[in-house]
Amino acid sequence: MRGDDQDTGGMFSYISPEARVRPDHPLRAIRRMTDAALARLSRRFDRLYSDMGRPSIPPEKLLRALLLQMLYTIRSERLLMEELDYSVLFRWFVGLGLDDPVWDATTFTKNRERLLTGDVAEAFFQAVLAEAEGAGLLSDEHFTVDGTLLEAWASQKSFRRRDTPPDAPDDPGNPTVNFRGEERKNDTHQSTTDGAARLYKKSTGSEARLVYLGHLLTENRHGLIVDALATTATGTAEREAALAMLEDLPDGGRKTLGGDKNYDTRDFVRETRELGVTPHVAQYPDTTRRSSAIDGRTTRHAGYEISQRKRKLIEQAFGWMKTVGLLRKLHHRGTPRVNWIFTFHAAAYNLVRLRTLLTRPA
Repeated sequence: MRGDDQDTGGMFSYISPEARVRPDHPLRAIRRMTDAALARLSRRFDRLYSDMGRPSIPPEKLLRALLLQMLYTIRSERLLMEELDYSVLFRWFVGLGLDDPVWDATTFTKNRERLLTGDVAEAFFQAVLAEAEGAGLLSDEHFTVDGTLLEAWASQKSFRRRDTPPDAPDDPGNPTVNFRGEERKNDTHQSTTDGAARLYKKSTGSEARLVYLGHLLTENRHGLIVDALATTATGTAEREAALAMLEDLPDGGRKTLGGDKNYDTRDFVRETRELGVTPHVAQYPDTTRRSSAIDGRTTRHAGYEISQRKRKLIEQAFGWMKTVGLLRKLHHRGTPRVNWIFTFHAAAYNLVRLRTLLTRPA
């Protein structure tokens, strides 16, 4: 018998959002780990907010909503609020009731500076990392480092000479700019949209773009990220960031560090060894101008080959952050904001990896 196609209209529901999410839903494990990490940050949140005035949106709800944006590849905060309004699953994850109103998308803009000042992304990242360490999933001996380009939220048209006042645009929305034949360099030019972005290309023959550099340090056992950093793009930024992240590792025991041939320089290899870390970087091919800084005393060991094979784990992290997390094209300007969102993406990736690792049969 065919059922009637009736418009339900207004309806009361006695089933809570908790009951509507199936017990084995992938978000349940992530919600548990997220709540545990946020509980560690409760005192930090208290210091960021005044004891007087009207209560604001809880930072825990804001951060859970940002996690949803990354996990479900939602391209904007405005669209995130739209989906949060009608999705029972999203409301459950964030902690909203079915009748609770969602906040305006500009709430993220108003609270971003507060969360940035409190270094909340780094604290959340460390809290998630503590969950992994408590589960015995982190290696403290073998690591991999790499960097990637993060395209800035600025166009080539905005890259103008520093000492020349801009001309009146012929079209304010999309002005015509002709820089053919003009030599453009970072020391003479700057983006009018994002002054911290740099014109950079990672290899000879590739296109130069306005970018930042994102750096990751991962452990080799499960590919979990143990440190993340975003910097301005320079030719030495990857090696400088790698050394900075190595210095933050706990002391004790010998360590190895895998990497591509960009890290095969004599200064980097020497400074890495001074930190008590054995560089397992890919060898630069010998040429008349340059040769590898490591030799057979390092490459003859079986561990060197293992470190090279493990390098693909860090590429998986970059791939997830750029495709699922939509970091291929940044939506934030300025090094502090880019570093904040990059670190928060690293924490989100670790949550996804931990969900898989903790539910894997023993």
